[in-house]
Amino acid sequence: MWERVLDRADIHDPEARQGYTAQLQAVRRFAPAEYLAARLLLPSPVQPDIVALVAFMHETDDRIDRGLRQEREAALRRWRDLTSEALTSGTSSQPVLQTLAWTVRRHPGLHGRIGAFLDGAVKEVRWERFGSEAEVERYIEDYSLPALMLSMCLLAPAAAAAAADFERACLALITAMQRLDFLEDIAEDIREGRIGISDEALARHGLTAADLGPEAAGTAPVAALVAGQVATAGVYLEAARPIAALAATEYRPFLRAVLRVQEARSAAVLKAGASLVAHPCRPSAARCGAALIREMVRRNNLWKRGDTQGSCVKRGSQ
Repeated sequence: MWERVLDRADIHDPEARQGYTAQLQAVRRFAPAEYLAARLLLPSPVQPDIVALVAFMHETDDRIDRGLRQEREAALRRWRDLTSEALTSGTSSQPVLQTLAWTVRRHPGLHGRIGAFLDGAVKEVRWERFGSEAEVERYIEDYSLPALMLSMCLLAPAAAAAAADFERACLALITAMQRLDFLEDIAEDIREGRIGISDEALARHGLTAADLGPEAAGTAPVAALVAGQVATAGVYLEAARPIAALAATEYRPFLRAVLRVQEARSAAVLKAGASLVAHPCRPSAARCGAALIREMVRRNNLWKRGDTQGSCVKRGSQ
């Protein structure tokens, strides 16, 4: 099956085929849900490029997420240098960067996207607390959005106005996703001395960061805090709903599935409530699977009726 995907993506060089396959296996290990959605719902020509970009994003995040702040900053500088060298020369001893270089050769517009992502990564290595909701929003715009757009730009419409609308919908989507991330991982973040919920939001419920230890699991103020944050994420998720209609028909099943998975995440976080300060939660695998199956059936029915625009159009990055 994957061999046919590589054929349809016009990737025939044996070394490149091996490289993309290695990154596919990596993505399957660290992001199984995203892997499954991409493999089941995205058209073949774009799958290898999406895989390469997600693998690069994960590798970057992993390298800059360990150690003290100074160590993370140094790791980012080294990784930027290695990335720049790979994109300039077209070769790298780092498998993920070699595959990235091949992908950028296929989509030259990715140069700017990669630069914006690495620029934003400075905020990722430095953040520990957010004083205000405005600081959360700036973090999302500067780092989370460029990270998402690394791959989403390949699904964006070609027309400039529509592409701008698509990116605004992506901003709403990643705002919802990031806020849910901060809730899902709050127990781990607290242990590492970081918290993704602003002091401003905490104060609304009479809380400070010091109140969010495991002993607070089950308390009413923390439950109210979680509910409020989920409601905020829900507002942004609603604003993201035009994203599927803005994209070409062949990408809509995948984007609708992404939206439905965020709904499942929201439900799981809300149900977990104040227990999140003691242990993380994850969405129902059954509900996420049902979202993928629903979109597969919907797509297949459209194909049978001949209502799609086709899935073989190869687009350059925006």
